[in-house]
Amino acid sequence: MTDRVLICGSIAFDTITVFEGNFREHILPDSIQSLSVSFFVPSMRKEYGGCAGNIAYSLRLLGGNPVPVGTVGGDAADYIAHMKELGIDTSMVRVLPDMFTPQCFITTDLESNQIASFHPGAMTRSDENDLSGQEAAWAIVAPDSKEGMFAHAERLHRQGTPFIFDLGQAMPLFSGDDIRRMLSLADMLTANDYEASVVAQRTGRSIADIAGDMKGAIVTHGADGAILYTDGQEMLVPPVPSLAVVDPTGCGDAHRAGVLYGLTQGWSLLDSARLANVMGSFKIAAKGPQNHRPSLQDIDAALHTHYGLRLNA
Repeated sequence: MTDRVLICGSIAFDTITVFEGNFREHILPDSIQSLSVSFFVPSMRKEYGGCAGNIAYSLRLLGGNPVPVGTVGGDAADYIAHMKELGIDTSMVRVLPDMFTPQCFITTDLESNQIASFHPGAMTRSDENDLSGQEAAWAIVAPDSKEGMFAHAERLHRQGTPFIFDLGQAMPLFSGDDIRRMLSLADMLTANDYEASVVAQRTGRSIADIAGDMKGAIVTHGADGAILYTDGQEMLVPPVPSLAVVDPTGCGDAHRAGVLYGLTQGWSLLDSARLANVMGSFKIAAKGPQNHRPSLQDIDAALHTHYGLRLNA
């Protein structure tokens, strides 16, 4: 049986700059109707990001076999090389030479306020990246273009590949009918507490009710852990304290990687959610979505200390 996991979602660059001041001192309410402002940003870093890239990274840390399914531009050669160096299968990363890779430009001030711009680039054609016939134990449909998310979901459902629906940052694109349609195709739902409240509000159904039609649902609550809904039960999955709280960017993606690894290993949903909490705790202690580097021994030790489990028992 295969251990491949199809990771459908965005593959993007994050360009992060720091303004050594406070936006509120330069964006004046009385002048907002004719805003023209620039910020000097002496600090800048470029990160590999995007939901598919981030999930694949953390799943590979666990020894999993991720296959990112995404669409990038002609400027993505270094990102693809980065994934290959990690041993990630890039056969389903489609390159469109005449377009840019999706890019998020983020400026943060000293009060941690952010101004961001996102260019979707090649992501707008992600629906053309046909995964039909790709064998996999599990898959996830993570934030991407709306057309791409539905195309991947329909294809996965048609070929009988179980998948997780992760609405995430694509939330503004989905109406109640859109979410209901996606839930009818998916086998699991993952969301943070805010996203879960939006799903419930737009569908008119509680998460517990939605989970009753699926294998289950996992709702993360940050430092308070997660709630697992499965088999008519609602279970708290206690958090794993992190050594440091540095950067939450990509924590949800690291969490999804833990869930997917557990599922491909035949673990229960509860144990998969526990591993997911462990992965989130390692991620939040590192700056950027793909700079945490716990060893398998580190992960195993944390899993055993907090939940009494072993990674490869």
